[in-house]
Amino acid sequence: MSPRIITVANQKGGVGKTTTAINLATSLAAIGEKVLVVDLDPQGNASTGLGIDRQERLVSSYDVLTGEATLADAAMPTAVPGLSLVPSTLDLLGIEMEIAAAPDRVQRLRKALRDNTRPSPYTYVLVDCPPSLNLLTLNAMAAADSVLVPLQCEFFALEGLSQLLATVEQVRGSINPDLEIQGIVMTMYDGRNNLANQVVEDVRDHMGDKVYDTVIPRNVRVSEAPSYGKPVILYDLNCTGSQAYLQLASEVIRRERHLRAA
Repeated sequence: MSPRIITVANQKGGVGKTTTAINLATSLAAIGEKVLVVDLDPQGNASTGLGIDRQERLVSSYDVLTGEATLADAAMPTAVPGLSLVPSTLDLLGIEMEIAAAPDRVQRLRKALRDNTRPSPYTYVLVDCPPSLNLLTLNAMAAADSVLVPLQCEFFALEGLSQLLATVEQVRGSINPDLEIQGIVMTMYDGRNNLANQVVEDVRDHMGDKVYDTVIPRNVRVSEAPSYGKPVILYDLNCTGSQAYLQLASEVIRRERHLRAA
């Protein structure tokens, strides 16, 4: 079967998007899935968080989007068994100018990911997007089966969510009619904070079962792990953040099975 392609997106920065991408990918790999992370953020935080030094990123997502390399050329193993990465470099900052005039400018990643000349070694592909609704994010949505939205438990959460959902609807209407909202995951949750509880309640009221049951807590071990080039699952398996991402992985798999069956 073809891999399930999930884009992790939110145009708002600081919501735990990259943290969710790398730790969800690690959790999926830990329970037996074969996973590829595609880093589409020029900052390359997902690549750094998975322990790939900038000097090691000889072939990157930039090369894939410009057609200079295939996905297989760019994918490299990580320290996590079953998890590979297509790294990012700062070259991505100029990609919009390079491919803006191309008729397939929003389909570049889709073509690379859905190349049927060889069986895919992956069961899941997670695409980490930049914190903006630009050409890179549109490429990710055009390529994806579904979008996973990390949402911080803060006052303006719903305002940013509405803008992202509008973009998903536009992509569905003009580029990728099969695109689904895989789910919304509440991040940086502090149960002692009344505002955080109110935000979770409001989002559930508005979005219903699109919101995952799993909530990612605010946890210092999750924040520390990237500085060691490790997902939190490898850094501290027993912390509350690790356990939450393992629960999220199980929930994602259940939802994807439901989407496949629908």
